[in-house]
Amino acid sequence: MRRTRIAGAVLLAGAVTGLAAGPAQAQEYRYWSFWQGKGSSWAYATEGPATLRPADGAVAGFRFAVSADSAAAGKPRTAADFDAICHGTPAKDGRKRVGIVIDFGTAADAPGGERPPKPRTQCAQVAQDASAGEALAAVARPLRYDSRALLCAIAGYPEAGCAEQVEGAKEGAKEPASSAAPSSGAAADGSDAGGGGDASGAGGTDDGGPSAGLVGGIAAVVVLGAAAVWQARRRRG
Repeated sequence: MRRTRIAGAVLLAGAVTGLAAGPAQAQEYRYWSFWQGKGSSWAYATEGPATLRPADGAVAGFRFAVSADSAAAGKPRTAADFDAICHGTPAKDGRKRVGIVIDFGTAADAPGGERPPKPRTQCAQVAQDASAGEALAAVARPLRYDSRALLCAIAGYPEAGCAEQVEGAKEGAKEPASSAAPSSGAAADGSDAGGGGDASGAGGTDDGGPSAGLVGGIAAVVVLGAAAVWQARRRRG
């Protein structure tokens, strides 16, 4: 009987621990993500285009897609090849050249009723202290921002909306931690966007369910309780 009770407690603990270890189901969003060229490949940017100031010869990439976070975000499908992008733009004193790659995404990721333009590359020639956002604005206007200074549209795409939840996607995650969001109150092209602070949504709230830490704590209590009961009964026996 004692063994049965202890085994039941351990099985319950295992079930709770399994629940804690289960992957969270992420809510997906449709948004612009921001990338930095690393050789001919891409790395997710660690800061927004308003604050990142690329050096001459750098490549910045922007991809419109549906994803939950940076780990799942789609990269630009064009290589980060500065020579291929800027070969026709001669260097100038006091200016820098930044390759810009804009991937408008797939038809599957497009908002209803819109069709994504073809991906394009352009060479922005801007002031030496220009940000990545200013380089983008030099070649891809109009840009559109929301009140939080989140980059919503490049070259007018999409026509409306900004980092919207995708209908039918799984619930339970935060807004995307999109580096496409400027981290200051100014828009990425240097204009006032009317918002302040980080607009990435990284500080959002979850779905109100039990945290993994809480569930794991419950599992630990169950295991320790079962062990204590077994030890007590063993001493009495």
